[in-house]
Amino acid sequence: MTEILQIIQDFDWSPFWISLKTGIVATIICFFLGIWLARQIIRLGPKSKAILDGILTLPMVVAPTVAGFFLLLLFSLRRPFGSWLYTTFDIKVVQTWLGCVIAASVIALPLMYRNARAAFEQVNIDLIYAGRTLGMSERQIFWKIIIPEAGPGIASGTILTFARALGEYGATSMLAGNIAHKTGTISQRIAQVINNGDYLTAGVWVIIMLAIAFIILLAMNLISGKGMKNVHRW
Repeated sequence: MTEILQIIQDFDWSPFWISLKTGIVATIICFFLGIWLARQIIRLGPKSKAILDGILTLPMVVAPTVAGFFLLLLFSLRRPFGSWLYTTFDIKVVQTWLGCVIAASVIALPLMYRNARAAFEQVNIDLIYAGRTLGMSERQIFWKIIIPEAGPGIASGTILTFARALGEYGATSMLAGNIAHKTGTISQRIAQVINNGDYLTAGVWVIIMLAIAFIILLAMNLISGKGMKNVHRW
């Protein structure tokens, strides 16, 4: 008991705040980008849709370290693009918090995109036709008809995106590293303390992550329940 109290007293909360900031910023990026991509791709033909959908979904099915490898090749200062960013705009991605955000965004984007696309595809087409008949512009139809109708699906995708970004480990480790108080996220902290044999601290972080995951799933289920309130119960 004394050991647990000592751990709580000396607990370093920086991984929590780094993960939280990363999750929030990555979710905002994925939210707007995922909705825009979903809206554009559902308008394409079958072949173009299949190719682009496969590219956008790829980070969800490959190992995060594979995505991290390509991100490292892209943003490394030894590579043309990474060197150009640094020399032109003084932007460094590798071993920075920006790297955490980019890695989390790349890994979490497929969840936002897939949920938004599925939600858009289930919108009643007759409502869109009715809006056009009433003289509404495509922009008005999108914001006043499509978005409200697809709301529950988009909300679920946003919550899942935040959860994925919050817990990202593989790509983040390769691109941003594990620098204390800078890029060290909760997932990286758990791996580090386990390697050091500190299972008690790891257990505290695991409990924190489980609590966050439960809250996220509860919120998603409540939102999904609102979206299906008119569905008959068995």
